[in-house]
Amino acid sequence: MTSYLDATVPNRSEHLWRYTPWSRVHPGRVDSVPDVDSAIIKSEDFELTNKTFEPLATTDIARIFLNEILRTTTVVACDNNNGHIHIHAGGHSVAAHLHIACNSAANIVIHLHGEADWFGLALTGDINANAQLSVGIINELSTDSVMVRVDDWSLHRDARFELATLSMGGHRNKSDIRSALKGSNASLKQFIAVHGHGTRHDDHHIEIHHQQPHTNSHLLLNAACDDRSHSIGTGALTIDDVAQHTDAGQVFRNLLLSPSSRAEAIPELEVLANEVAAAHGAASAPINKEQLHYLMSRGLSKDEATSMIVEGFLVDSFTGLDSDLVREAMQTRLTVHLECQLIG
Repeated sequence: MTSYLDATVPNRSEHLWRYTPWSRVHPGRVDSVPDVDSAIIKSEDFELTNKTFEPLATTDIARIFLNEILRTTTVVACDNNNGHIHIHAGGHSVAAHLHIACNSAANIVIHLHGEADWFGLALTGDINANAQLSVGIINELSTDSVMVRVDDWSLHRDARFELATLSMGGHRNKSDIRSALKGSNASLKQFIAVHGHGTRHDDHHIEIHHQQPHTNSHLLLNAACDDRSHSIGTGALTIDDVAQHTDAGQVFRNLLLSPSSRAEAIPELEVLANEVAAAHGAASAPINKEQLHYLMSRGLSKDEATSMIVEGFLVDSFTGLDSDLVREAMQTRLTVHLECQLIG
């Protein structure tokens, strides 16, 4: 296993770290490995078991770093279960590794909260043959927190996987979410909604790798950016030469609510098979003035009308979810968050 102090710190020419340099999300000096505590993980719905940490695949600097600071892996027993898991990140620097192995069916909502200065999160999972898993991650960290999140998901034959992210918290977030479709007829649906407010910096890098034939994937990222916030969405879709009859697509949409907000959307495709359907799209635009005028003509203030449009835009991110539990949890927390923003 590569040591962090022996690893090469990536420069901004690398796709993954182009918009969020590693130095800006490290919990201290880049040439150091600080002491990091374990985040608190609790659930009333799932059996959680702690065991010795299982190292992540060391393919990038964030995973190499997490391999050095993580001590335990929390395994979720989730077959035929539905419910919530809460991860509390408190203190100066904390980290957690959650592993999900699904053999049948499960619906899980993971809540991230706390006031840690720095939070490192590793999510790994195996969606085994014929299993169906739906996971929602809700980021409600403190507005001062920095988070580094890495995901590694494996989908096997005839597996069905939904992964949804609602990002509203934290000051600076860097997420590297990777999924590999390793079995034929595997299916992945991924949804991300980002609400940028204040000076939030939210960087999502998504890699989807089709390794077998007759697989399909769909990615949708919607970001609404206000104030001086900044959202980045980069997608790397790879279809191997043996992955014939793959159907894959990714769409990035950005809603810019202020002249100082920024958003980048960069979908990328590497298609090595010839009998596939692969598509990508990206769009950024300010709020629709006609929609705003219509709502204000019905008695709403400008802030209320804007909040309603933003809610509709972001709620739409999750309409494609099959899991009622995950979809309703994401939409409810989003509505509460936007109401608090309006009142505040």
